[in-house]
Amino acid sequence: MDITNIPLWMKNLEDEDLAFIRKFVLASGSLKEMAEQYKVSYPTVRLRLDRLIQKIELVEKTGEDPYITLIKDLALKNEISFDAAKQLVGEYRNMYKEAK
Repeated sequence: MDITNIPLWMKNLEDEDLAFIRKFVLASGSLKEMAEQYKVSYPTVRLRLDRLIQKIELVEKTGEDPYITLIKDLALKNEISFDAAKQLVGEYRNMYKEAK
């Protein structure tokens, strides 16, 4: 595998997130099995998966704009919520469209 072709969403994940994805795939997507492996409840695994999905979606929807990249980074570092990041990016894009 050529590591230069790793998708941007994957590059922005922490090692812990990548390990979770690996276990998830090896468990054939079974959240019940994941809960057993991590010794946590099913809702806890579901929440972790939901947050991981949000991280991936945020990276894929942002692009290379410096402001959007900053917002994305803040969300990935849990300095702002994913919902707030989505709202800020959405408002920024609306303002950018209106300026054209």
